[in-house]
Amino acid sequence: MSEATDETAPITLYRLQACPFCERVVRKLDEYDLDYHSRFVEPMHSDRNAVKRVSGSRTVPAIVDETTGVTMSESANIVEYLETTYGSEN
Repeated sequence: MSEATDETAPITLYRLQACPFCERVVRKLDEYDLDYHSRFVEPMHSDRNAVKRVSGSRTVPAIVDETTGVTMSESANIVEYLETTYGSEN
C-alpha cells in the first residue's frame, strides 16, 4: 500500500470512511503504487469546509495532485485522470 503516514505525499485524497466511491479511488492509487495522503472529512456534507476550500465543492472523493497541479472531484473523473496520467500505457 502506498498511503503515506504524513502529509508529504504528492497526492492528497479527501475521503470518507467506508465510502465506496472513495475506495474506488484508493484501489486505483494502490494499483499504480502512488504515494498519497488520506484526509478524512466530516460525514455531514455541510461541514466539509476543508474539501470545499481546495476543490470548490463539498463532495468526496476529491484529490489534489501536487505533481501535476490538478485538483478534482468525482470518482469516475479521478480514476480516469489517474489512468491517463499514471497508467502503464504512459
